[in-house]
Amino acid sequence: MTDSQSIAVALVSGGLDSMVSAARAVEDGHRLLALSIDYNQRHQVELAAARRIARALGAERHIVLPLDLTGFGGSALTADIDVPKEGVGEDIPVTYVPARNTIFLSLALGWAEAAGARDLYIGVNAMDYSGYPDCRPEFIAEFERLAEVATKAGVEGAPFRIRAPLQTMTKADIVRETVRLGLDAGMSWSCYDPAPGGLHCGLCDSCRLRHKGFVEAGVADPTAYAEAP
Repeated sequence: MTDSQSIAVALVSGGLDSMVSAARAVEDGHRLLALSIDYNQRHQVELAAARRIARALGAERHIVLPLDLTGFGGSALTADIDVPKEGVGEDIPVTYVPARNTIFLSLALGWAEAAGARDLYIGVNAMDYSGYPDCRPEFIAEFERLAEVATKAGVEGAPFRIRAPLQTMTKADIVRETVRLGLDAGMSWSCYDPAPGGLHCGLCDSCRLRHKGFVEAGVADPTAYAEAP
């Protein structure tokens, strides 16, 4: 199988970062398999965005996998905990979902091995982000090593590559990538606490970081906010 025929599994949440990451998989010449997780997140609207993005990118398959994490709790996205609206702080926020990227990458790894894919794309970012530990380069490197010893393919000498193309980008850089790749940023959804009428709240960390990226990139923000970030 040549590089141009290779398969990649991309985690597509519906957000701006995952949209750009999946688009980079296509740009890299891969046939795209898109994986979204319905973990009963309070911002379920992001799954509709994920479907739009998968269609727009020409994904050969898009699986929306139900995996209800509300039973675990521990996060403002999966439990009855208020989403903070005071601005991005330095501590790990309550919107952190325990081990979420570990869980999601493990599911993507299982599909990748079954499908014969060796590349997994994830839109994590360690620059302009909310301080989640599972967005750091150290996490990505360690998961790649885990994949090598945890799978039949890895043990037999066909290791997996965890692609995090946005890892060292600022949010402004990511916005510029949407322009370069010809993507419609309005397809994506970022808000953790959607407002009535299908609006981004404008005040949660994710809304603030999204808008900051557009402002710093000098690109018009197509997002409809209930309150100005």
